[in-house]
Amino acid sequence: RQYDVRNARYVICWGADPIATNRQVSHYNNVWGELLSRAKVATVEPRLSATAAKSDEWMPVIPGQDGALAVAMAHVVLTKGLWNREFVGDFVDGQNRFKVGEMVDEAAFRDNHAHGLVKWWNYELKDRT
Repeated sequence: RQYDVRNARYVICWGADPIATNRQVSHYNNVWGELLSRAKVATVEPRLSATAAKSDEWMPVIPGQDGALAVAMAHVVLTKGLWNREFVGDFVDGQNRFKVGEMVDEAAFRDNHAHGLVKWWNYELKDRT
């Protein structure tokens, strides 16, 4: 089972080195050149792995601190309204209610596949910047 990188425009390899896996011939070795010609690739990992060396961007995070990066990214995605509404869900009235420091009424969000996104916002993300 492979990730759908053939249709991706931006790939984040987070703590993984897919082009140097333990398989004899990695799927990514076959598609990497084509992927780089049409998509941006970022690697989040402390070491300069084979994947990181060939990526457009390498973020050498300190081990154990990548969670802060993930929370920051989630905060930006929500406050800027950048999520995939078809998959995640959306506010009933279509207006983005994710505002820094403000609670969101769970009933105001129609959750498709996020399973508690508004609760996570209210208890963890709203006060993070």
